[in-house]
Amino acid sequence: MASGLILLLDDIALLADDVAVATKVATKKTAGILGDDVAVSAQQATGFAQERELKIIWAIMKGSLKNKIIILPIAFLLSIYLPFLIPIILVLGAFYLLYEGVEKVEEYILEKVFSIKHKTPDEDKLHNSTPSNILEVEKDKIKSAILTDFILSIEIIIIALSAVLDRPLTQQITATTFVALLATFGVYGLVAAIVRIDNVGFWLISKKRVSSGTFLINLMPKIITFLTVVGTIAMVLVGGEILLHNIPYLHHSFEVSILNSLAIGLIAGSIIVLLVSILKKIKNI
Repeated sequence: MASGLILLLDDIALLADDVAVATKVATKKTAGILGDDVAVSAQQATGFAQERELKIIWAIMKGSLKNKIIILPIAFLLSIYLPFLIPIILVLGAFYLLYEGVEKVEEYILEKVFSIKHKTPDEDKLHNSTPSNILEVEKDKIKSAILTDFILSIEIIIIALSAVLDRPLTQQITATTFVALLATFGVYGLVAAIVRIDNVGFWLISKKRVSSGTFLINLMPKIITFLTVVGTIAMVLVGGEILLHNIPYLHHSFEVSILNSLAIGLIAGSIIVLLVSILKKIKNI
């Protein structure tokens, strides 16, 4: 009896260890996109009145959680019944990541080199908002943030799942669900902390600790900028690596390395940005 209990506990320990390893692999594969998710979410939660920031983050986080509840079961069904679709979804998601990443690089070059400022429709609405329509503007921005989260969530979950496809289903579910929860509670918890840094700064200034308060107030935009840069690089690298792994010609022609992933990512992303720009111009003709 005692030996049977010991064997059961040993099996549970081995299972827990396997799940922990699978979760670590899945989290590592999605780390770059999670970093970009933090940067994007932090940008979307700023620009509002300070007393509204946490409410907006909470609203986006609830939407993000609903996104995961929708995406996770579909991803697990795909892994069971249509696993061949996962590489296709990965490649499509990689093209999206590369488009977003290279577009950010393009916007940076246009702004810094050519002094051309790019503004999104949401930024224009926020800039032109009035006390009477600010709640409507907030609602629109929250919807936009949740849609962006949905697209990123698909890629995060599929990448996490693809990293553990060779493992038993229970480990796939556990590891991928952990990454999905991390992409909700971890990301938006960190975003909430970032956007409240300036509040701590103002509080310190009110307590006559001006230098410390000013430092924190100036620190917040620098953190967002840093996360944006790192996230953009990560998007290009992850997108390029996905293409190298999942497109046979590229996989057989190039070694999978950071340099090759970055080069393939930049080339593919530039082509997509160019094609999208042409399509937009044709649409407006």
